[in-house]
Amino acid sequence: MSAPLLSPPERLTGRAWGVLFVLCGSIFLEGIDIAMLNVALPSIRADLGLSTAMLSGVVSAYVLGYAGFMLLGGRAADMFGRRRMFLAWLVVFLLFSGLGGLATEGWTLLLARFATGVAAAFMTPAGMSIITTSFAEGPARNRALLVYAGTAAGGFSLGLVVGGLLTAIDWRWVFFAPVILAAVLLVAAILLIKDTGRPDRTGHRTDFAGAVAITGSMLLLVYGVVRLEHPADGWGWTLAAFTAGLASLAAFVVIERRSPAPLVRLGIFRSKTLLRTNIGAALFAGSFFGFQFLVTLYLQELRGWSTVETGLAMLAIGAEVVLAPTVTPRLVNRFGTTRVVFGGLLLAAVAYAWFLPVGLDWAYAAMFPTMLLLGIAFSLTYGPFTIAATEGVAADEQGLAGGLFNTSFQFGAALGLSVVTAVNVAFLDEANPLDAFRAALLVPLIATVLAALVTAFGVRRRVPVLAR
Repeated sequence: MSAPLLSPPERLTGRAWGVLFVLCGSIFLEGIDIAMLNVALPSIRADLGLSTAMLSGVVSAYVLGYAGFMLLGGRAADMFGRRRMFLAWLVVFLLFSGLGGLATEGWTLLLARFATGVAAAFMTPAGMSIITTSFAEGPARNRALLVYAGTAAGGFSLGLVVGGLLTAIDWRWVFFAPVILAAVLLVAAILLIKDTGRPDRTGHRTDFAGAVAITGSMLLLVYGVVRLEHPADGWGWTLAAFTAGLASLAAFVVIERRSPAPLVRLGIFRSKTLLRTNIGAALFAGSFFGFQFLVTLYLQELRGWSTVETGLAMLAIGAEVVLAPTVTPRLVNRFGTTRVVFGGLLLAAVAYAWFLPVGLDWAYAAMFPTMLLLGIAFSLTYGPFTIAATEGVAADEQGLAGGLFNTSFQFGAALGLSVVTAVNVAFLDEANPLDAFRAALLVPLIATVLAALVTAFGVRRRVPVLAR
């Protein structure tokens, strides 16, 4: 394993904080971009006259691009240079976000969101691997990753409020605001992130066939998951998407076994910690984003709250922005990542269970404990998940490990959104809207319990305490 770029001590230096600021800014940019768009969708539909299918496609296009190209993005960072990939795709993100703001037709929005998702798929693992290779493994890296994770969720929580305010002015600012932030980050990144040169790839080949197979598999599988949102809309196409996706995945495994320079070294999956982390992260992401989607529908469609009121109601979830860089590192140092994650998952399960009996006359005071508990739960899970996903991985595979984790997280989020939507739609045929909403709320609870069970297998393993 090569030496860290910054080799910082436990207390981060000024330059280290500067690099971390840029990388946190990029993940904050992604979080706020997604959240603001979700709030602006009704206004976009009204202005451009989009159908429900087209509006759903605007959201799905980003997920397809993000999850479909994430593994390729992670490996590209290792092979072609993390700084180079980060800067190049930040520019792409900036350009296509601007294109979305200029859109006058649905197809332009679809193109812009898909390209933005692809840009995020290359930019995110590059940024994450810059952190894991720049900070020495241990307290310094853990602190950096926890700040990074907290900023990501903070962007999503804050984006709900900012998106409501910007949409009240003009929905196009939901696209133009990320352009301004991306431009600032681009200048800062050029100045602060050192160019370590292109990795030595002498004698290395590019696994083009493997890249095509895994990207095609992820695109097809995510497309199949997205189609689950409309269960009555052509089961044949949904089944075909899953079948083709699994076949492409099987082909990828065969290609990687035979390739002299595989895109993904299959031996990395021998790590039980890595497998548990990625499965647990996927289940937790599905529960978290599925719940937020349901609560948005509940507050706006069943209760008639405005976009700004909805964002403010969910702002308590952003409590993890404060907790992740302050409390979570101490807990990780004392109990280890697995035990902290397990505790966070149990809190999330309690939060979802608390919300199950929700009624149309509930005051916000009755909802607040769930929002606050979820904020605490996220602070105890996402950051430690990120640490566990990259811990013990060689420097030349940090991009791959980051890509695997982010793919799992995005795929889990897409699956959670699709399943809660499908359950909600299915029960709407037989029940009133509130009963259908309560039925869909069971999905996040079940997913979280499953994530806790997966994580529990690692709790029994003694985790060494990190040096203080």
